[in-house]
Amino acid sequence: QVQLMEAGGGLVQAGESLRLSCTASGRLSTANVMGWYRQAPGKQRETVATISSLGNINYGDSVKGRLNISRENVNNTVRLQMNNLEPGDTGTYLCAAMEADSEGAARFYWGRGIQVTVSS
Repeated sequence: QVQLMEAGGGLVQAGESLRLSCTASGRLSTANVMGWYRQAPGKQRETVATISSLGNINYGDSVKGRLNISRENVNNTVRLQMNNLEPGDTGTYLCAAMEADSEGAARFYWGRGIQVTVSS
């Protein structure tokens, strides 16, 4: 069983920065993808940023240029540095980890979510 522990978040003003972190515990495949998704009220869940264990990175279009994702493979920790935050970045940020099962199908694990609120 894989568990994800999230930290960071909070209330900031527009233009300020925040850093989120997430650590996966349990038996996670060494080949995996970890990242962050955002859920805002009335909106679909969207990808914020993901990073694979090989270092391949993907950013959501709405955050490109303002966020930086990094990870430490030795302890399966992923960090998201968010700069120049905007009110539109407000939402619940969920950490996720994905691995392939024995048949090659994707298996997802989710954190409980952490609130980020950006005031104007």
